Amino acid sequence: MIYKQWNFVVLIVILIFFGIGNSVVANSTATGTVFLDTNGNQVKDDNEKGLPGVRVSNGQDIVQTDANGQYTLAVSDDTILFVIKPRGFMTPVDENRLPKFYYVHKPHGSPDGLKYAGIAPTGPLPESIDFPLTEQPEADTFKVLVFGDTQPNNMQEIEWLAHDVIEEVIGIDAVFGLSLGDLVGDNLNLFYPLNEVIATVGIPWYNVYGNHDMNRLATDDRYADETFERVYGPTCYSFDWGPVHFINIDNVHFYHNEENKPSYFSEVGEQQLTFIRNDLAFVPKDQLVVVSFHIPLIEMRDVKELMNLLGARPHTLSLSAHTHIQRDDFVGPDHGWHGDDPHHHHNHATTSGSWWQGSLDEIGIPHTTMRDGAPNGYGIFTFTGNQYSIRFKAARRPADYQMNVWAPWEIASEETDDTDVIVNVFGGTERSTVEIRLGEAGAWRPMTYMPQKDPYFQALKERDETYHLERKMHTALRETMKPLLKEEDKLPQRGKRLVYGVPKSSHIWQAKLPANAPKGTHVIYVRTTDMFGQTFTGRRIIRVR
Repeated sequence: MIYKQWNFVVLIVILIFFGIGNSVVANSTATGTVFLDTNGNQVKDDNEKGLPGVRVSNGQDIVQTDANGQYTLAVSDDTILFVIKPRGFMTPVDENRLPKFYYVHKPHGSPDGLKYAGIAPTGPLPESIDFPLTEQPEADTFKVLVFGDTQPNNMQEIEWLAHDVIEEVIGIDAVFGLSLGDLVGDNLNLFYPLNEVIATVGIPWYNVYGNHDMNRLATDDRYADETFERVYGPTCYSFDWGPVHFINIDNVHFYHNEENKPSYFSEVGEQQLTFIRNDLAFVPKDQLVVVSFHIPLIEMRDVKELMNLLGARPHTLSLSAHTHIQRDDFVGPDHGWHGDDPHHHHNHATTSGSWWQGSLDEIGIPHTTMRDGAPNGYGIFTFTGNQYSIRFKAARRPADYQMNVWAPWEIASEETDDTDVIVNVFGGTERSTVEIRLGEAGAWRPMTYMPQKDPYFQALKERDETYHLERKMHTALRETMKPLLKEEDKLPQRGKRLVYGVPKSSHIWQAKLPANAPKGTHVIYVRTTDMFGQTFTGRRIIRVR
C-alpha cells in the first residue's frame, strides 16, 4: 500500500513538472509601458508619460494600456509583442524606414539548419518591454503607395526595380508604403539591399509575407518565417492610420509535400483568426478595414472563416498580389461574406511584372509585361474617411496611360463592321464602363466586357520566342565554329523569355468598328470610367482604304 502511494506521489510530481513546469517556461508574463517619446530617443525618460488606451498584442491576445500606459501580456518562448499604432501617433522607423513597433522574444533563437539566418537567442524577458510613440498629424484623406511582388532574384533585378519604379516615386505624397509579399525571389539575403532601395522613397514601409519570402530549409511552417521576422517583425499585425484600420496577415502555409519538397498552401490559420477576432472587437463597425495578404482571397482554404470575422461590416477592402495579374473579385455568400454589398477583393499589379522577363529596352530594362497584358507598375490608394479609390500607375509611363487599344493599322472600308477593336483597361473591373467612337464626330457606343487573351501580350510572347529560338541556333552554331569566332560576334543579351500568360485577362473589352467607315486616316477613341468615377481615354490611329 505504501509502495502504491509512493508511486502515486511520484506520478503527481512528474505531471506537475511537465505540466505546470512547462507552462511556466512557455507562458511567462511580459510587462511594459507605451509612452509618448517627446525627445525621440526611444527610451522612456522620467519625465515622459505613459499613454492610456493603446492596444498591445502577443499575436493573439490584445490588451489596452492602463491610465499609466502600462500593459501585461502572456508570452511563450516564440512570441513577438507589438503595439498597434493608434491614430495620430507613429512608432520609430529604422534607417530603411521600416517601422519598429515590436519586440521579439525567442530565448533560444531560431533553430539550426536554416539556409538564411534567423533570430539570435534573445535571452530572458526584460523587466519592462516599452514601446515609444511620437505624435504626428493624420488627415481624414491620405494616400498609400502599394507594391505587389517586387521579387528580385539577384542584384541586377534590384537595379531594374530601382530605375524602373523607385526613382519615379521618390518624394510621392503618400504617407506610407505597403508591399504585398514576395518581396524577394527566394534569396532572402536580398532583403537588406531591397530595403535600402525602397527606403529612398522617403516614407515608412510596411511589408506582407509571401511564399518566396520563406526559409525553405525550415522543418515546418512555424520556422519558415524566421528570417522575415528578423528583418520585418511579425507576419500578422495591425495599425491605424487616419480613420482607416489596416490588418496585415500571413496566408502562406509552408509544408513538405509527399516527395518531401518544400511547398505551400493558402490559409490564415486559427492563431491569426483569433488575433483578427480580438483586433476587430476594438474597431468601430463603420470604420474602413483594409486586410492585406499575399495569396488571393478566394484561394484560401479558410476564406469563409475570415469573411465571417469581417461579418457584415459595410466598409471593407482586401488586397493581395502573387498572381502577376491585376484582377478584382466581388465576393458574396459563397465565400462566407454576409454584407449587403459584395466584399471587394483587389488582386494587385506587380512591380516585377512577369518576373522581370521580356526583351530589354533602350536603357537595358525588360518590358516585363504582366501575364494579363497590363504593364508592370504600382498602385496609389486614396482613402477618405471610410471610402477609398485605387489608381494604377504603369512604370515609367504617363499617369494617363491606362489602356492598350488593339486594332489593325489598315483595313478596307467594306470590312470595318467586321473588324474588332480590343481594349485592355489595366485597372478595369466588371464595374467599369468602356465606350468607343471613331473620330471626334462619331457617337460613343458601349463596348462589351469580354475577358480573353490579351493580343498585345501574345504578340510580345511570339516575338520573344522567335528571338530565343534564334539565340539557341546561334549558340549551337557558335559551338561548332568556336575557333573562328571573336568575342564581338556574340549575340547581345535581350532579356529573359516571357514564360506564359493567362487564358483570360479579366479587364478586356471588345467592339466592332462602324460599318462603311469613310476612306482616310481616323482616330479610334476609347473612354472608360471605373468603379471610383475616374475617367481615362485611349486612342489608336487606323487607316481605312
